[in-house]
Amino acid sequence: MDLEHEIASRYACAKCRNQEVSIERIATTGTGLSRIFDIEHNVFIACSCASCRYTEFYNLEILQGKDNLGAVLDLIFG
Repeated sequence: MDLEHEIASRYACAKCRNQEVSIERIATTGTGLSRIFDIEHNVFIACSCASCRYTEFYNLEILQGKDNLGAVLDLIFG
């Protein structure tokens, strides 16, 4: 089971307790050189409640258990 399905199966909105969720992956730039060169190496999962639209963001590196060295290597080698 992939990460999105795992989150969806356990989801309950923190505000209204609804269990229907919309899940999207988003990528953002960091600061410094990554911002100048528009390198989007910060990846998050956005979970939005289907009822009240409350949204929480989760750092994908933390959820997948990657360290910073792994993130740098992924950035360099794709």
